[in-house]
Amino acid sequence: MQKYISPEGEEFIVEEQATNRILNEGIPFIIVDIKERQLTIKENDIFVYCNTKGDIPAENTSGLGFYTADTRFLSCWELALNGREPILLSTSADRDYMAHIELTNADIYEGEQLKIPQETINIRRLRVLAGGLLERIRFKNYNPVQVELNVELSFFADFADMFEVRGLRRDKRGQLFQPKTGKKTVTLAYIGQDDIWRRTEIEMSQEPDSFRTALNKVIIGYKLVLDPHSRAVLNFRISPVINKDKKKIPGFNQAISSQRRSYERWERSCTTINTDNELFNSVLKRGQNDIRALITSSPHGSIISAGIPWYVAPFGRDSLIAAVQTLPLNQAPARNTLDILARLQGKEENAWRDEEPGKIMHEFRQGELAHLGEIPHTPYYGSVDSTPLFLLVMSEYYKWSGDKEFVQKHRGAILAALEWIDTYGDLDGDGFVEYKRKSSRGLINQGWKDSHNAVAHEDGQMARAPIALAEVQAYVYYAKKRMAQLFMDLGENDFSLKLVKEAARLKEAFNEKFWIADQSFYAIALDGDKKQVKTISSNAGQCLWTGIADHDKAIAVSKRLLNPDMFSGWGIRTVSKDAATYNPMSYHNGSIWPHDNSIIVRGLKRYGRIREAEHVASGIFEAAVYHSYHRLPELFCGFTRRGSNSPVEYPVACSPQAWAAGAIFMILQSILGLTPNAPKNILYVNNPTLPKWLNRVSLSNLQVGESRLTITFNRQEGGTSFTVPKKEGKLRIMMEE
Repeated sequence: MQKYISPEGEEFIVEEQATNRILNEGIPFIIVDIKERQLTIKENDIFVYCNTKGDIPAENTSGLGFYTADTRFLSCWELALNGREPILLSTSADRDYMAHIELTNADIYEGEQLKIPQETINIRRLRVLAGGLLERIRFKNYNPVQVELNVELSFFADFADMFEVRGLRRDKRGQLFQPKTGKKTVTLAYIGQDDIWRRTEIEMSQEPDSFRTALNKVIIGYKLVLDPHSRAVLNFRISPVINKDKKKIPGFNQAISSQRRSYERWERSCTTINTDNELFNSVLKRGQNDIRALITSSPHGSIISAGIPWYVAPFGRDSLIAAVQTLPLNQAPARNTLDILARLQGKEENAWRDEEPGKIMHEFRQGELAHLGEIPHTPYYGSVDSTPLFLLVMSEYYKWSGDKEFVQKHRGAILAALEWIDTYGDLDGDGFVEYKRKSSRGLINQGWKDSHNAVAHEDGQMARAPIALAEVQAYVYYAKKRMAQLFMDLGENDFSLKLVKEAARLKEAFNEKFWIADQSFYAIALDGDKKQVKTISSNAGQCLWTGIADHDKAIAVSKRLLNPDMFSGWGIRTVSKDAATYNPMSYHNGSIWPHDNSIIVRGLKRYGRIREAEHVASGIFEAAVYHSYHRLPELFCGFTRRGSNSPVEYPVACSPQAWAAGAIFMILQSILGLTPNAPKNILYVNNPTLPKWLNRVSLSNLQVGESRLTITFNRQEGGTSFTVPKKEGKLRIMMEE
């Protein structure tokens, strides 16, 4: 019998059976097992991913659990009433940090006698996150007679690393321990191969009537005797503990109150957006709350994490795109994201992590596998577009804030990123930025479409690395143009002129090498042989955002994007229906991504394609209305919109997800034509064009540099006009043709 002593001096006994079972059977993740809608709540770095009844079923293969720091601290949390599973009445996680679940009973028999008829007991589960998980379960008797309820709650923790949950098999695991129980407590514990103790501490408001274990689960029982129309309440406090780090958890009511106030503070710090379309208001409000929910602390600071459940971690590309989308809403996430990414910028050549000096990271993880070096995410740098996006977002932040001091603070990071683009990014010296995986555990494809089959030729053959993606060249072009403006403001005129010339050369080369003349469209990429990858894709649409496209080519691309093979009615597909790899249910080969569409809308508006921009914006807005809580998911299936059908959900899409939550704000900025230049105290308004489903939009507390203003747009028969009823500061508003 192996014994271990915890950092607090407690003795734990190894549970050999559970350790061996998990290792040998694995922790399978099976997409077809996700048959029903799931429930997610999150606060800071803690989240719960469960079924709609609030349960985390034992042996679930769909990744359900209670997580923090890339570790599952509960893999089972089940409620039973008199031996039966309750029946769901309704469920809601409208508040990102809290779930409200209403359940009732099935018929309960004693022998052949019906003791409690169905739907006469109400079970209300209220759950809130604040440093841990607080759950209050209320039982109410609606029978005219006294009833006896046998309530059982089961829990278990496999302490699986998130990468195990997602399917990575391990040769070895750490040690799981036998549960420890007190009068009102249960402790589940594990020591990883990284020598870090991880514990799940469960505290109960009422001492259970029974404790037992079965198949490694701890099962606690309560006998509740309820008079007619009386109630009983059970409270649970669940703390994830890493070594000695145990966060303080407030009381249940205090937790709800403090979280509500936190969201109210976030709302006050944001631009207030009101329109005459209540459904659009709801989509905007959901996006605003989801961005707040996804803001996550890490060892390096606060950042927008990518999405729940698979990507609650600091990211490069995802966090940057969400940050730039939401600059009209709030500038703080962009500032914090840039700050963290600058600190984590690549310092050395490290093939295992795909790291190079000046490169901006892709993903940072904190779980056992990262600590052991079994995955390269410490951080991992396999993202070809994070570095130009870092420069682009730095410039956008500067244009909104006028914060020259922040830019000067990160001058070294900016120069290092530019140097990476010209040296490590351009693998063969042809002027284009390419990628090729070095790490054995790294990503094969390193653009935003990073699934293994995302870059394929017309015949379906995968493109061979090194690969130069179209939108990456566009990001580099825009980054250099914007950095040229920034360095001009800093008084570095010669360096600014150098960047202008480099951007001009890249634009010329891009329009020559990527243009498919017989398709009147841009190739998705150039492969390792410098052959065009001619599959028609949404990547070309993203190029419009940056201005790299020659005007005539941009018009042709705009028209093709709205053809039926690309535009489903809900949005623009990732690839054409005519492509060999097209599958509307795939991750990157025919699905629809709201963030992708928001960038394309920005580009369409840039080139004056108002009608096309309105079509895409309308499709994405209407898709949001069909989804739960009016929340745009990470992606949805690319089936054609027909009649009254609704968008088809992608079963394992993150929801909420950062750049999906931010998409609606980038779309709105494009519709309104807002372009700030805070260093010069100017806000440009370029051809505002409200769509037919919006007659009025008002932005209050909009911050540009040191100024704040209210600006209101109204759609009339002749077009869209705007007024500025309130302005504080020296900002000038200029109409731009």
